[in-house]
Amino acid sequence: MSATDRPPRAVARAGAVLEIDLAAIARNWRRIAARLRPGTSCAAVVKADAYGLGMARVAPHLAAAGCTLFFVATIDEGIALRRYLPGVEIAVLDGLLPGTGGEFRRAKLIPVLNALDEIAAWRGGAGTRDLPAMIHVDTGMSRLGLTRQDLAVLARAPDMLAGLTLRAILSHLACADDAAHPHNEAQLLAFRAALAQLPPAPAGLAAGSGVFLGTDYHFDFVRPGAVLYGVNPLASRPNPMAQVIRLKGRILQVRNVDRGETVGYGAAHRMDRPGRIATVAVGYADGWLRSASHRGSAGIAGRRVPLVGRISMDLMTFDVTGIDPALSRPGNFVDLIDESYGVDAVAAAAGTIGYEMLTALGRRYHRVYRGEAG
Repeated sequence: MSATDRPPRAVARAGAVLEIDLAAIARNWRRIAARLRPGTSCAAVVKADAYGLGMARVAPHLAAAGCTLFFVATIDEGIALRRYLPGVEIAVLDGLLPGTGGEFRRAKLIPVLNALDEIAAWRGGAGTRDLPAMIHVDTGMSRLGLTRQDLAVLARAPDMLAGLTLRAILSHLACADDAAHPHNEAQLLAFRAALAQLPPAPAGLAAGSGVFLGTDYHFDFVRPGAVLYGVNPLASRPNPMAQVIRLKGRILQVRNVDRGETVGYGAAHRMDRPGRIATVAVGYADGWLRSASHRGSAGIAGRRVPLVGRISMDLMTFDVTGIDPALSRPGNFVDLIDESYGVDAVAAAAGTIGYEMLTALGRRYHRVYRGEAG
């Protein structure tokens, strides 16, 4: 039975229902793991509240599927995750902020050290104990990570790493979703050169898209993120990942609109014929980006209906002319994201990427988690 059949009171009150398939997330993780060369392990990135889908529910499910290494962005995310998963490794990508060393140690978090001063600060807290650390090297993003000059300093002074246990050396690909982009090979070569200058440690270069570049990019571990949640890792190619979410928005009102009448703010849409407009209880406060105005669509009984007018904070409007009124009456739902119209399609209509669409999903949705058994 669907979450929207014979709804409980929480669903009855909801303007929209977001269904999250935990079993599909686990299947996507296993699908990535199955592509890896022998000896390569599969981590999982659950930053930004598991890309908006709820780290507290998603991460334990991935752990039950066999994942033992998790990446988050911030120390607060790491501390929160440790409460749910006491027995896994948790690495913090944003690194070691000044004064946070004690909190890292208490929560048994692994900092991803992005600069020489971070290495020195973490090592200074080690005392006589070896503290786990990961080293991030910049191979062509110019964002976070040790530069070529930093690597040269480390190569001349290896004692700078004394007292630390290197759990990994990692980098990040800039163009992995485009397999033909020459920057991929350039970064691969730069990463190999960096590894030659550092002490032996497990190496990780590929996130989700990088896995599909081939086994040369797999090294010792990969760290998929958005692909676990249904985002396509391959630009302009069929999505090999299962869709994870389904979003339904409730119709609040349907009205007849004459030719020449306008719809929404700014009178930006003018009807060129008589029709019927359905107002749905989702807007940009719910993460439905305003840039999708006039370009998005929804599904009703397998048919697409166009979004017309501007998306407002709490509402958007669809032209349901030609749809059976019994299917588009107030109280019914329209399909905003489903198996046939996934998060990447929604993002394309808004002129953005699936990552942003996922992480923008608001907190007003009534959330239903499926597939608890994995």
